[in-house]
Amino acid sequence: MPKIFKVGGERILPGETKIVNIHIASLYDYTELNMPVKVIRSKEPGPKLFISAAIHGDEINGVEVIRRLLKKKVIKKIKGTLIVVPIVNVFGFNNKSRYLPDRRDLNRSFPGSKEGSLASRLAHCFMTEVVANCTHGIDMHTGAQNRYNLPQIRACLDDQQTKELSLAFGVPVVLDSKLRDSSLREAALKKKKTILLYEGGEALRFNEEAIRRGVDGCLRVMSKIGMLPENAEKPQKGHLAYISRVTKWVRAPHSGLVRMVKKTGDSVREGEKVGFVYGPLDRQEYPILSDVSGVIIGLSTIPLVNQGDAIFHVATFTDSAKVKRAIERLDLDY
Repeated sequence: MPKIFKVGGERILPGETKIVNIHIASLYDYTELNMPVKVIRSKEPGPKLFISAAIHGDEINGVEVIRRLLKKKVIKKIKGTLIVVPIVNVFGFNNKSRYLPDRRDLNRSFPGSKEGSLASRLAHCFMTEVVANCTHGIDMHTGAQNRYNLPQIRACLDDQQTKELSLAFGVPVVLDSKLRDSSLREAALKKKKTILLYEGGEALRFNEEAIRRGVDGCLRVMSKIGMLPENAEKPQKGHLAYISRVTKWVRAPHSGLVRMVKKTGDSVREGEKVGFVYGPLDRQEYPILSDVSGVIIGLSTIPLVNQGDAIFHVATFTDSAKVKRAIERLDLDY
């Protein structure tokens, strides 16, 4: 491990912990905006892991995951370096918005450019100050506004180490999610970094289940990569994880109001009724039929739809019944 480790121009020596406020930009009213970063560097060599949240500014569950993680006594026993960034998109976070002021999606702006748009500059800053300093990463997300996601890992499972860490995280659902152009995952992989994306809950809401599973998952990954000693405080026991390589949205057959008969974590069969759509004055209800067998991993939380709107997100598995049982067992633990 090099003696000098720099983030945002600040030197962090072995055994030091520092909070670094990385300057991002000045707004047109001269307000200064900084990205808060905490660096915990052990005296012992080891992996360098970043954990980030709020790349989409309204996805706030990860902020609480990081706060609770830092309260764990075991963090004082880590080997290597932990960099946590609870709020990457400070602009969106302060405005309760997914996007930046230029209406760009930060997670479609990587690796960015020092001389590009606001989104591009922020992406470049995160890549050079955080990702470049690490060997591994966990990026925290939630469902978008008015959508709830079952806690799940999304990762490119073609890489063996990424696959092993995805399964070690300890949530039952692992999606083999192909890389999106200009995403953080794509940019990090090109830099040969191992990165997981954790999804759980919905935008602008704290979800206790997703937060607690996120904390435990981070601890399990830290243990898997050798960052935590064997006798360290153990997280909640993990459960078997199951890989899905295909997902599909079930869409509204008509416009109107929605009555759901299935929820996240439920298994469904092809052709099964998962809900109904009806007009405010109609007696007739139109069934919503799943056109795929699997497990519901996400759904719309607003009961107003137009024809074709996505309502249920279904992941396919070799054995959906096993996945459902794993989700139920994990629910009992929490």
